[in-house]
Amino acid sequence: MLSHLRDRMADALRRATEVEQLLADPETTKDAARLADLGREHHRLAEVVAKANRLTKAELELTDARELANGDDPDFAAEARAEVTRLEAEVAQLEKAMLPLLIPRDPLDDRPAIVEIRAGTGGDEAGLFAGDLLRMYTRFIERRGWRIEPISYSEGTLGGVKESVFKVIGDGAFGVLRWESGVHRVQRVPATESQGRIHTSAATVAVLPEAEEVDMKIEDKDLRIDVFRSSGPGGQSVNTTDSAVRITHIPSGIVVSQQDQKSQLQNKLKAMDVLRARLLDLRLAEQEAERSRLRKSQVSTGDRSAKIRTYNFPQGRVTDHRVGVTLYNIDGVMNGDISDFIDAIQLANAEESLVG
Repeated sequence: MLSHLRDRMADALRRATEVEQLLADPETTKDAARLADLGREHHRLAEVVAKANRLTKAELELTDARELANGDDPDFAAEARAEVTRLEAEVAQLEKAMLPLLIPRDPLDDRPAIVEIRAGTGGDEAGLFAGDLLRMYTRFIERRGWRIEPISYSEGTLGGVKESVFKVIGDGAFGVLRWESGVHRVQRVPATESQGRIHTSAATVAVLPEAEEVDMKIEDKDLRIDVFRSSGPGGQSVNTTDSAVRITHIPSGIVVSQQDQKSQLQNKLKAMDVLRARLLDLRLAEQEAERSRLRKSQVSTGDRSAKIRTYNFPQGRVTDHRVGVTLYNIDGVMNGDISDFIDAIQLANAEESLVG
């Protein structure tokens, strides 16, 4: 795998030089779209160049340290052996950090993400856990400096969440959050359990790339649009006008309902955003077998057995079953500290791509 890494790194460094030359070319400035694309590529490759320079420096120092470790002076040799150990660890860490930067980038990764959280099996407790996941992702997103734009929200019983759909706007939002798609399982004693028994419940998370109109051309003849009166919290306009919208995409059977906005037009626009995202995800899932990690294959049932992650409150641990990572920091995880899981999954994906 290291030979593949070195080949990819050499290619990336050559491309970084090319991009710098293209950005300096006066012709490039005449094409605003191309200039923007090259600027984004330059930003991504700058991290590769920085890490490659650090890796080269560490390897040169490691070579020198190994020579000293084999020298005649016992004191110098002992110090050099300690330095060899430190530098070997540093080189390994830099190679590991380099991997995700060298895999071919999915252009969808830079798009905003549409996140859907739904209560699965487990009754009231599933809705409460869905609410916990909503808070977890909200805090994670806030830490990244991203922005949340609510799309729809349906409250469950006991203050839980039946369904929450929202857009995440930020640099590389879909590329980071896409790994959260799947069934999340919780094991804990519900507040309503008088005997202290541990229950297992589940909630589903689907993360879709925001679809642009150029991605999915939706014909009016393929849509059935129904309007109805909103229900639930929402202010004075609720239950007084037919502002809620239900859109059915007849060829796929996908149905999207939206009632959170005050006007019928706003609800229709929000519903079309979600419909486009679901249709794009469906098309990509059909084209790419590796997208089995995404929505359609992972969260179709919400069954407890089809899990990607387990949150065990009595033992204070969270386990991601895809990469075998367990953290004994459930309070931190529920407060949005999920970067270790995402980093591990991105690394595993990079390793697969490198040798694939």
